[in-house]
Amino acid sequence: MGQFQTFSVRLLRSTPLSDFTKHLEFEVTGAAKFGFVPGQWLSFKASQADGEEITRAYSIASPPREDNTFALCLNRVQDGFMSNFLCDMIPGDEIRVQGPFGDFTLRPPMHDTIFIATGTGIAPFRSILHWLLTDYSRHEGHQLWLVFGNRTEKDIYYDAEFKRMAGDHANFRYLPTLSRPADGWEGLRGYVQEHVPGVVGSHIGMQAYICGLDKMIKANRELLKGMGWDRKAIKFEKYD
Repeated sequence: MGQFQTFSVRLLRSTPLSDFTKHLEFEVTGAAKFGFVPGQWLSFKASQADGEEITRAYSIASPPREDNTFALCLNRVQDGFMSNFLCDMIPGDEIRVQGPFGDFTLRPPMHDTIFIATGTGIAPFRSILHWLLTDYSRHEGHQLWLVFGNRTEKDIYYDAEFKRMAGDHANFRYLPTLSRPADGWEGLRGYVQEHVPGVVGSHIGMQAYICGLDKMIKANRELLKGMGWDRKAIKFEKYD
């Protein structure tokens, strides 16, 4: 499929992840072969009641598949036309999509890598980690960490999935952390940047990929640069 092609996709499944967040599975109907690199995003287009066309970008939250399907993980944004349009779609509904776009993708050669996400910033990392861990030749046994920050336990998207992946792969560590945990929470507490030094402290030649809101990204970039990291070893994608 050529870059910048516009095509149709059909909703297969819509699954709530939390009160305001959905996991949406789509099937590409308007292209013979749908290919992308894990970490890339798509542009969704729909028209408002007044005829104005709205376009919004969303990261693909699934690895490349042979069956031309892909997933999104997105929040309903108050007064946000597109996020509510997508969350209100029912199976069988179609929407126009353009892409894939973006270079928030793994940079070879492979290194020990930390992935830092908050909220729906987990989407590209779900795509990347599923793809990486499916084939040893992709990760080559390098150490991988996912530090995933959210407010409360019910906000941890794909939690069981990441726990299973960590159980299946000795070189992958999954570290969810909560800023407003309930009393019974036994995992990490606080913001993601509080736990990054403990992961990267003594590791040389690592890479970092950071996805979420600008404030979180800035905090982690400044932290890593303050620890002597080369800015080229830090890739990020912001959602605001």
